Amino acid sequence: MWQRLQTLYLAIALGLIISMFFCNCAFVLNEQGAKEGILFIEKTPYLIFLVMTAIAGGFSLFTFKWRFLQMRIAVIQALILLGFQIWIIVDFIALRGGLIFTVPAVFPVVAAILSILGAKNIMLDEAMVQSAYRIRNSRRKRK
Repeated sequence: MWQRLQTLYLAIALGLIISMFFCNCAFVLNEQGAKEGILFIEKTPYLIFLVMTAIAGGFSLFTFKWRFLQMRIAVIQALILLGFQIWIIVDFIALRGGLIFTVPAVFPVVAAILSILGAKNIMLDEAMVQSAYRIRNSRRKRK
């Protein structure tokens, strides 16, 4: 399981998502000029997106015996992460003057790219297994 490249991609994506539970999404300047941090889990839509993608990431990481299911979950996770990133961008545009966004605000798009790369490698792995199965069956039929 851990020796596959897709597992590395999915594990890094899951690590980025889990780290967002503890990171600040943005900073707000108060009247005194001090920065106050806003966590991702303090905003309900962000928390819902984080929980959904963390669960999908866990499933896609640990369903390695069912490659088609793993690939589908990874693609669904990437789509949810892209929706999450769009939501963050909309909030950024709507509250442009009041918020200063942090680097973890771009973690969803990075995790989505890693999930897509993981799904691609899962597909390549499945193609390799199917071709080996076909070769093995053709040798048995000749004997």
